[in-house]
Amino acid sequence: MRIFALALILAAPLFGAPPLAERITSNDPSRYRKGSGVHKGAGEAHFMTLLDAYTMNTNLLFVHRGRLQPKGGIGHHFHNRMEEMFVILDNEAEFTIDGRTSSIEGPAGAPCRMGHSHGIYNPTDKPTEWMNIAVSTVKGKYDNFDTNDDRVGAALDPTPVFISMQLRKNLLRPAESYHGGKGVALYRRALQPEVFATNWAYADHLILPPGASEGRHRHAGVEEIYYVIKGQGLAGVAPLLGRRRTGEEETAKIAQGDVVPVFLNEIHRFENTGDEDLEFLIIGVALEKDKLDTVAVD
Repeated sequence: MRIFALALILAAPLFGAPPLAERITSNDPSRYRKGSGVHKGAGEAHFMTLLDAYTMNTNLLFVHRGRLQPKGGIGHHFHNRMEEMFVILDNEAEFTIDGRTSSIEGPAGAPCRMGHSHGIYNPTDKPTEWMNIAVSTVKGKYDNFDTNDDRVGAALDPTPVFISMQLRKNLLRPAESYHGGKGVALYRRALQPEVFATNWAYADHLILPPGASEGRHRHAGVEEIYYVIKGQGLAGVAPLLGRRRTGEEETAKIAQGDVVPVFLNEIHRFENTGDEDLEFLIIGVALEKDKLDTVAVD
């Protein structure tokens, strides 16, 4: 069944991608699995799968969304054929990379490069909103090696000695008519392609103020995952039928907790239709390492 499902996904550009409204998935705490001792970690981590290895054409492995319960976390472990990044959207957590640990206040994240190790622990008395994103070298291939270390009570470095990103509004820069859109967006490439060893291309942070939009554009060699951190708005996608011809656009409402996968060569746009900021974490995954492209569409 998995081989058949993979074949259908890889054929999606030929037979048409799933309708936009059907491919958008939403964070739903009532659907969380309650995991304890994840990778030999402490306490509990509750989570669900928003996207899996067979959603995209590229080697996205999964997008998980959940909560690290108080005094809960993910134990220290290695990945040798994939890269993973833990992201916290609030509170704080103790991130470990290669056995070095620092407390980082959310919203923030720390990628773990292929062949290295990582873990995370919530030392506080309240849940931490959490995401886990992974990209593999082989389609659908997951691997791990646990070190049996929950990192509870680990010595903390005052400053992280590993790569991390902050998702803070004051770090963003104005981008007028972003990709040909309306108004002035706020944008930052939080993690560059050089950070990753796999075809993981980037992590972007984008805010569309009320009335602003990201204009129509496409990527021939990159797929993107838009996760709505907060706000509400409208997503629009359309297939590319030829160099100068596009298919009919589909639109769907989006809101906090939604994830929108954008496929290869798919024309896409986003618009803030609410009265507060529409904020995204955008993950790009390339077909080939370091081969990125953006094509404007009128």
